[in-house]
Order: sequence, then structure tokens, then C-alpha cells
Amino acid sequence: MSQQPPTGPIVGVVMGSKSDYEVLSAAVEILRVLEIPYEAKIVSAHRTPDLLFSYAETARERGLRVIIAGAGGAAHLPGMLAAKTLVPILGVPVPATVLNGQDSLLSIVQMPKGVPVGTLAIGKPGAANAALLAAEILAITDEDLYDRLAKWRAARTQQVLSQELPDVEHKS
Repeated sequence: MSQQPPTGPIVGVVMGSKSDYEVLSAAVEILRVLEIPYEAKIVSAHRTPDLLFSYAETARERGLRVIIAGAGGAAHLPGMLAAKTLVPILGVPVPATVLNGQDSLLSIVQMPKGVPVGTLAIGKPGAANAALLAAEILAITDEDLYDRLAKWRAARTQQVLSQELPDVEHKS
């Protein structure tokens, strides 16, 4: 059963700094392609904690149904959002330090019992998959989105099936 189209964003894409957008842009692109209304904002856990709390506390009433949060280093953004809202949080580790995102991955994935954050892979692949997972969550109650997602997935399958390797002569 299809619901009425949303009048505002239903997915939030947040990051701790503008430089994180290089990674999170992969999520934004998937949301655009799937025609999912979204908002993208800089919300720093450490530099703008009051904004973070306000963003999380008002997320549901503003219409957000899923939040994708990218963070590097200590990566507190996804966990702090999860602590302040029941809207599902999908965490994307950003490779922002010399540890190439491994620190962020461990920080995001090790949430205490009772405050879950769905954690995706480090970097752009994780950001793209966060958007796809958000789409799958939303498609549970949105048939039109389910159909768009199914077509997107079928196109990825067709891309693989249509690939050909160059003729390579094998010598014994």
C-alpha cells in the first residue's frame, strides 16, 4: 500500500564537518536517484552539541524517518543522535584520521546495549549502502519507493550481466 508523498525531507544526512561531505555525497546521490526527500546538514557532536540535541529531539516531528550520520575520528555524532531520538540512525565511518576510518568504525559499532546504531562500511561504499538501507527501511510502507528500489537493483544486476571480458588467448 502506497502512502501520500511526503511534504518535506524524510531522511537526514548529517556530518560533523564540510569535509565529510566528500564521503556522504555517495548517500546523497543514491537518495536523489531514488527520489527520496532528504536534507543534508553539518551537525558537529563536539562543536555544536546543542544543535545536535535539537536536531535529534525534533527529527521525528519534522518528518524524518531515518538519519544517516557520517563521522570521523572519535565519531560521536551517530551515537549521540541515537541517544536523543528513536528515529533509526545509520552510521557511516569517515576516514578522517591516520587510522583511515578504523577508529571511527570501532567507535560507531561499539554502542552500548539499548542505544543501537546501524553501522555501515568505512567511506563512500558505506555511505551509498546507508542510503540503500534507508530506502529499504522506508520501502516497507511505500510501494512506489519499493518499485523504484527494485528497478535500481535490477539495473545493477543487468550491468554485471552485460559485462564482457576481452578475449584473452590462454597459453598452456
